Amino acid sequence: MPFTIHGLPVSQGIAIGHVHLVSHALLEVSHYHVAERHIKGEITRLDEAVATVQGELVGLKASATAGQAHSEVGAFVDLQLMMLEDPMLVEAARVLIAERRCNAEWALVQQMEHLVEQFEQIEDPYLRERKADVVQVVERIVKVLLGQPGNLPPKRRDGLGTVVVAHDLSPADTIGFRDHNIAGFVTDVGGPTSHTAIVARSLSIPAVVGLHHIRHLVEEDELLIIDGTRGVVIVDPDEHIVEEYRLRRTELGIEKSKLNRLKDTRATTLDGEDVILLANIEGPKDVTQVRAVNADGVGLYRTEFLFIGRDSLPDEEEQYEAYRAVLKAMGGKPVTIRTFDVGADKALNNTEARFEPNPALGLRAVRYSLSEPKMFLTQLRALLRASVHGDLRIMIPMLAHSHEIDQTLMLIEKAKAELRAEKLKFEEKLPVGGMVEVPAAALALGMFIRRLSFLSIGTNDLIQYTLAIDRSDEAVVHLYDPLHPAVLKLIGGTIQAGARFGLPVSVCGEMAGDPAYTLLLLGMGLRNFSMHPGNILEIKQQVLRADVGELAPRVQRILKMDEQSKVREAVARLGS
Repeated sequence: MPFTIHGLPVSQGIAIGHVHLVSHALLEVSHYHVAERHIKGEITRLDEAVATVQGELVGLKASATAGQAHSEVGAFVDLQLMMLEDPMLVEAARVLIAERRCNAEWALVQQMEHLVEQFEQIEDPYLRERKADVVQVVERIVKVLLGQPGNLPPKRRDGLGTVVVAHDLSPADTIGFRDHNIAGFVTDVGGPTSHTAIVARSLSIPAVVGLHHIRHLVEEDELLIIDGTRGVVIVDPDEHIVEEYRLRRTELGIEKSKLNRLKDTRATTLDGEDVILLANIEGPKDVTQVRAVNADGVGLYRTEFLFIGRDSLPDEEEQYEAYRAVLKAMGGKPVTIRTFDVGADKALNNTEARFEPNPALGLRAVRYSLSEPKMFLTQLRALLRASVHGDLRIMIPMLAHSHEIDQTLMLIEKAKAELRAEKLKFEEKLPVGGMVEVPAAALALGMFIRRLSFLSIGTNDLIQYTLAIDRSDEAVVHLYDPLHPAVLKLIGGTIQAGARFGLPVSVCGEMAGDPAYTLLLLGMGLRNFSMHPGNILEIKQQVLRADVGELAPRVQRILKMDEQSKVREAVARLGS
């Protein structure tokens, strides 16, 4: 009999295929003693397994770079390669083998558990993700040691794809799906903002996560349907259900092809309001996707991916070339580049680690930049030099205090003075804006409005900080709610304040690319949306069907509500 399981939808689409169970190798590790004369051979076995995994990861990174995968993919693989070189993992496991005369698998898992305990003492989303990277890379090594490389099945002859069912998957695992007939995947754990979910969306693989015990409820080769839009998984469906979902999948395909016709259509509402649709990117390789949907520009270029997962900082010339490449490729369209958002939560390899009880509230983003003025000045010089190649705007992340803006503007002036002295060209009147990501910023906008040229609302962090929720913690992820009345008041107030003072305001968080919130944001007065390039045409379709004059009074009534259930019902009715 068919039965249905509900989880967290993280990548849209419908997948129909046969189950391929991925073993959870860490549960299969046994402990046994190794004779003294075999210790050296056991350490060699570990080293060979590590080398094998390094080769796999390097190959996956090359595959991702050559394809159309999101550029974060390469950064995720770099993080796992970095784990393999961390003496706290592999070298410590070698020591355990020698001291305790134990097998390599058990030594590696013991050290992994020690590291995981350290991460679990700090409740921070980024460190939680790094903890997952440790577990996932150890899983890969253990599979090699156990002789379970986890090869995916060959393409089926019945026309159906393969649905991967696992306890968890790493981004590196997900990258490999592109070269096989993988229709979709489901996992016991995970959340919508995990690295694996982001990769799944970038590769357009339907996925549902957070199903808890799915791996124990299905059997190898069993038929499965994944509805990645609704978060529904149907096990052993009958032919009528399969036909229904085949029809839905066809309809989704037709809708997607229709969206492509909107590429060159101007984003204007029914009552004549022009809307700007921008793209979020991580590097020059993403520009191909941006141009494919004819975005109005780049609303967020995350520069930290130039810095993370490497042993040396990118120098001024390397940064200049990366920024210049994007500006030239965008052909005069605006490009907003965010200064690096790094810190103890997204640590740089070559900087000294410092302990922070809660890095999400510690030295990160602009705070980190100002604490490292030499590094920050190098980036600002590179940005200024690149400004002559296009329409560049600089954006500062996680501002909360006026002195942070003042110090940043002083460093920009210092960079300009140095470039003038060196007779290097740059744009003198370069717009500088700030991100509204913490409630303090949204509630004290005057100091931003007086000093900056534009604002951008980072809804992901704003929601997290407003609701005190770690959005990567599956235990509380259900409380992460963009429609919480407090969140909507902060977003709406920021948009309205910008309109009053003539300061452009955009939204660059996940809400901007979610069609469920498009009408709400339009009714709030938002006219600048920035999102993953793959979402632009769907949001454009929503804009073309909207009447802002009719939406605005309804949205103002929603902003006065203080019950989440009533807000949700009212937002759902905006499209009717």
